[in-house]
Amino acid sequence: MDPDEKAVYLTFDDGPVPEITPWVLDVLDRHEIKATFFMVGDNVGKYPETFRMVVERGHRIGNHTFNHIRGFEFPTGDYLANTDKANETMNTDLFRPPHGHMRRAQYHLLRKYYKIIMWDLVTRDYSKRVSREQVFEIVKKYARNGSIITFHDSLKAEKNMKYALPRSIGWLKEQGYAFKLL
Repeated sequence: MDPDEKAVYLTFDDGPVPEITPWVLDVLDRHEIKATFFMVGDNVGKYPETFRMVVERGHRIGNHTFNHIRGFEFPTGDYLANTDKANETMNTDLFRPPHGHMRRAQYHLLRKYYKIIMWDLVTRDYSKRVSREQVFEIVKKYARNGSIITFHDSLKAEKNMKYALPRSIGWLKEQGYAFKLL
């Protein structure tokens, strides 16, 4: 990312889920923003209509494994098989490891097939220890040129994200940030 360009990249992890993802899409549409959704393969299989909504609205899709598994907890072969299973329905060249964890061997093998996308600003919208106001403050405190900002379109993040996402977008726009797609 160009550190001199005043732009940020919105990303969403753990969906799609029909209770949250369509709401996120509507917010993004209102602001004419495209984002990248790192999806769990099992959710894609359960909610194919919601998956199609994301694709049809012009957002980018990334693989977030089939079962949202941590690389450190699985042998490399099993982790890669889980990732491949997720990609059967997504067909994407982007990957983000759940929780940001994977073994060195997993990283080296996955980067042959995917562009691995991490983040520099996790909103912590999923945490029960963080209030919705604090999620918004995290964005205000840590956003900078080129930031890859991670929200979660999941049920556990719903309350915090529904408060913080529209406010964060408004604040970022007020600060002069453009929104770019990965």
